[in-house]
Amino acid sequence: ILYVTLYKQLFCLFSLGNCPGPRPEWVDCIQASDMCNQNPHCSSRYRVMRQCLVGKEKEAMLDNNRDCQAALEVLLVSPLYDCRCKRGMKKELQCLQNYWTIHMGLTEAPNRHPDMFRLASISSGIKTCNPCLDAAKACNLNSSCKKQRSSYIATCSKEDPNKGDTCSKKRCHKALRSFLDRVPPEFSQRLLFCPCQSVGCAERRRQTIVPDCSYKDKEKPNCLELRRVCRQDPLCRSRLADYKVNCWVTPQTVSTCPNQDNHQACLASYARLIGTDMTPNYVDSSFSNWTISPWCTCKGSGNKEEECLNFLRYFTDNTCLSEPSHHMKHCLCI
Repeated sequence: ILYVTLYKQLFCLFSLGNCPGPRPEWVDCIQASDMCNQNPHCSSRYRVMRQCLVGKEKEAMLDNNRDCQAALEVLLVSPLYDCRCKRGMKKELQCLQNYWTIHMGLTEAPNRHPDMFRLASISSGIKTCNPCLDAAKACNLNSSCKKQRSSYIATCSKEDPNKGDTCSKKRCHKALRSFLDRVPPEFSQRLLFCPCQSVGCAERRRQTIVPDCSYKDKEKPNCLELRRVCRQDPLCRSRLADYKVNCWVTPQTVSTCPNQDNHQACLASYARLIGTDMTPNYVDSSFSNWTISPWCTCKGSGNKEEECLNFLRYFTDNTCLSEPSHHMKHCLCI
């Protein structure tokens, strides 16, 4: 009976549903691994993570390799993240191996039970500061943020067999809107705008909205066509107008925001665009000269090229949007 109950709880945790009754304080890492192996999506990421931890270059792999980072993001919201190993338990070594497959990429492991091992911080000299990793940890410590983030990561990573796509962009956008509508800005904006000083950090920031599903597409549409599609949807049209009001910089106010220098209003307007047809994101992993843009291009604009470029500059050359990052530039890593 105990095993069946634990099995149901593990399945509930991984499926990201509403679990009835109290959840266990901790989960056996061996059983958590078994649950992961029964789910094709989780098991494939688990195998990737094991490969990321092989060899002397594992730290570089975890910090810079996109596949490793994507695998870690998925596993952080699986039962493996919360699993534990009890001192003297059966198959103790195997349990610890499963535990470290997840936690080797983190700078600190949580400790919530007096009978569990006290696991020290992973340290090998000076680490590159990664505020985006800190932002993800802070989100995981908040129940609402963790639940909503888990939901959109699972939705945006799930394959859509009916369309042959990596995921359903429509469902992904809906899950992202739910996250940004329900999670306090101190958590959501910290994930979206974390200041970076390394490529690994910048790539993690770029992957925040799971761009292969939420942002990218097979081909880039013309930006004016994307604007037209956005304007046909009441939600997208309203949020694009809100973004223009709060973020657009005129030649007369080139270094300030139109809304009485309220950078927070601009950040909020930017965040509200995520999950619409006009979803913006960081275009690459640059941390020093980063650029934000919707997924579109001005190629093939014909005699409307200047109009298209002016629209695209709402995002790419927006000092009002980029200014807050200068205020958050100080690294908080310890």
